[in-house]
Amino acid sequence: MESLRNPVEAVRRPSLRGTARTRRLEPGEEEKLLKAAHDELKPVIIFALATAMRREEIASLVWPEIDLKKRTAHLPKTKNGDARTVPLSRRAVAILRLQGRKLGKEGRVFGLSKDQITDRMRVTVKRGGLTDLRFHDLRHEATSRLFERGTLDTMEISSITGHKTLTMLKRYTHLRAEDLARKL
Repeated sequence: MESLRNPVEAVRRPSLRGTARTRRLEPGEEEKLLKAAHDELKPVIIFALATAMRREEIASLVWPEIDLKKRTAHLPKTKNGDARTVPLSRRAVAILRLQGRKLGKEGRVFGLSKDQITDRMRVTVKRGGLTDLRFHDLRHEATSRLFERGTLDTMEISSITGHKTLTMLKRYTHLRAEDLARKL
């Protein structure tokens, strides 16, 4: 059996270089997106931009995981396998309060599955006349905005977004050169 070769060793793994998206919202696109979105998707978009949470994290968020007094949302299961507690901005809390009044505080906060979010986002992007925009791009946008605020350090932002490494956090951060130039 020692002379047998493992055929998997001959397979070349594809490179992930060059596949990272850098799409951010351009001026006016957030307004177009929200104007084109149906009422059930608007709060999801705003919440995504306010929290940098993933689509599945937002879709699976349930009321027992929300603490409005502490302004936190606990995520017991995330993509990377770790639990995380996300601090909530005033804007995120306002959206949650509105959702609680609209849908009640039973079950899922937003009432949409991850696939429904994707489908509605696709329709919204088309209706809004936007190009090459995906729901996950909102996570990139939110992460970049956290850095642009200038009030949080890298570790704090990593704690909010759930990125375990600086490399992954950097992959989600797309600072605009013109904004950096104004700081110089």
